[in-house]
Amino acid sequence: MSSTRSVGPVPQRITVEAEQVRGLVRDQFPQWAHLPVRPVANSGWDNRTFHLGDTMLVRLPSAAEYALAVDKEHRWLPVLAAGLPLPIPVPLAKGRPSADYPLPWSVYAWIDGVPATADRIADPVRFAIDLAGFLAALQDIDPTDGPLPGTHNWFRGAPVRTYEQQTHRALATLAGHIDVGLTREIWQAAVDAPWDGVARWFHGDVAQGNLLLDDGELAAVIDFGTCGVGDPACDMAVAWTLLTADGRQAFRERLSVDDATWARGRGWALWKALITCAQNPGGAPEPRRVLAEIFAEYSAEFVGRDTAAHNANLRDEK
Repeated sequence: MSSTRSVGPVPQRITVEAEQVRGLVRDQFPQWAHLPVRPVANSGWDNRTFHLGDTMLVRLPSAAEYALAVDKEHRWLPVLAAGLPLPIPVPLAKGRPSADYPLPWSVYAWIDGVPATADRIADPVRFAIDLAGFLAALQDIDPTDGPLPGTHNWFRGAPVRTYEQQTHRALATLAGHIDVGLTREIWQAAVDAPWDGVARWFHGDVAQGNLLLDDGELAAVIDFGTCGVGDPACDMAVAWTLLTADGRQAFRERLSVDDATWARGRGWALWKALITCAQNPGGAPEPRRVLAEIFAEYSAEFVGRDTAAHNANLRDEK
């Protein structure tokens, strides 16, 4: 698997209005034409999303690049759902491009829940263990013929080195705003960390907006547009973006994550935080918080290793 792929230019997004969606449903799925259409509260980045009645939703890719995931989701989400401990989206119908909207689109069943945020999670450690259990089950699903990293998922599951140019550009922009030396050290550790080459299923975007809560507990995982089979280290990034320090440790233990996979996952979290920070070098409090989590955890890990090595040397000298 090449580590020098280009992730391509920024997608050119298109606008979709509720009236367009009503026309698409009326023309292609007349059995649902009587149902009201209204935008969801948080539509997301890759798709424009609308309620269809009270029990369904319509997802329309916001750019041609994101439309590559439509066929993948229709092919694989029912397969994945059968092996997972929590609900995930399962498509009900696939729409065709038309004169009003130029891309394929989907109808899904609506899944209740609120996005996971730190203040909504009832028990951070339990949440982390439940999330790790979900990802463990995902990784255990047979990857045969599954979609390899590519343009359909922005190369999630490929080596983190794929994003090296973006990372170095962000570092140049952030010079004087963050500890660039420490950041380069963490990034290089991620790039150098080996992968065993065993392809496993991954979600690709385990983020708070894609993790739904019911009464403070993890209830569903949504938006599998970046899923595929490859290196699952990209799914470790949530350990720094959402989990507490205790939750991070519980998450790692439940998944039995080795040092190399952990380092690569840290690299994924670092890349995303850096490119977000670079858009607003003097602000961006949330990605700066993530960077602080990464710096603190990395530094503590290596202080711990140095202490253990020192103690081992003292025992050897006795």
